[in-house]
Amino acid sequence: METGVAKVDGLRMHYRRAGSGPLVVLLHGWPQTGYCWRKITDELARTHTVVAPDLRGYGLTDKPQSGYGKRRMAADISELIHGLGFDRAAAVIGHDRGARVAHRWGLDRPQEVERLALLDIIPTREMLARMDLLLASSHWHWLFHLQPDLPERLAGRDVRGYLEYFYERWTYNRHGLEPETVDTYVRAFSRPGALRAGFDDYRALEEDRALDDADFAAGRRLEMPVLALWGSEGFPARLPALDIWREYAKDVMGAQIPDCGHFIAEERPGEVLAHVRKFLEHQG
Repeated sequence: METGVAKVDGLRMHYRRAGSGPLVVLLHGWPQTGYCWRKITDELARTHTVVAPDLRGYGLTDKPQSGYGKRRMAADISELIHGLGFDRAAAVIGHDRGARVAHRWGLDRPQEVERLALLDIIPTREMLARMDLLLASSHWHWLFHLQPDLPERLAGRDVRGYLEYFYERWTYNRHGLEPETVDTYVRAFSRPGALRAGFDDYRALEEDRALDDADFAAGRRLEMPVLALWGSEGFPARLPALDIWREYAKDVMGAQIPDCGHFIAEERPGEVLAHVRKFLEHQG
């Protein structure tokens, strides 16, 4: 694994890269960085070029005051791969917020994404449509992070305490997030601007919803094969996740990862790899 920096839309975007061959792009979520893919990168790099960036505002990437709508964040990754010499990705694998970036990338630039794997989410539009008491109680942070200034003030007083709440509540196999991994993430979100940038990712919700609503109303669906994976103890397990995704994509396969919470690439990397390998061979 080597590290690099690329200029993307005037930002310094940091990324990890390994292997050679067709491109696989890995997009992390909140509260993580590209480091979250460490347990599957080496195996994927046996047959593919693997690129795992820190998204706009995360990790070692710059933290601007704007540009956190998923259209802009997807354009960042498009610009990154072109700068690295690729016209398209054989697969884009996104988790959490990164999966929402990946979803938008697949809609806006389908010619650049051959396959799309979306880990432990349902579409943003569906999240908002289903925001009942159960969903609000499990995803209260969406509403909290939307507030101006307050999340930074409160979480900034104890960054570790705030993040560890999610690392504990959202995991089933807690050994998957080793103490040194938690330390890595706490350091990342303790950097200047990092908490604010992560919250700004959520604050782009209205912009993201407007795009999603317009696409859905126009009948735009993901054209490429889609793989949906979720943990047995995560929120999508409570819903007909595959049926939901089939409203948004034309070719969907998927599976539930047993004994697993939200952070599936860290909690159950072997199972994720098995599904991804099969998906890479899928002929849509």
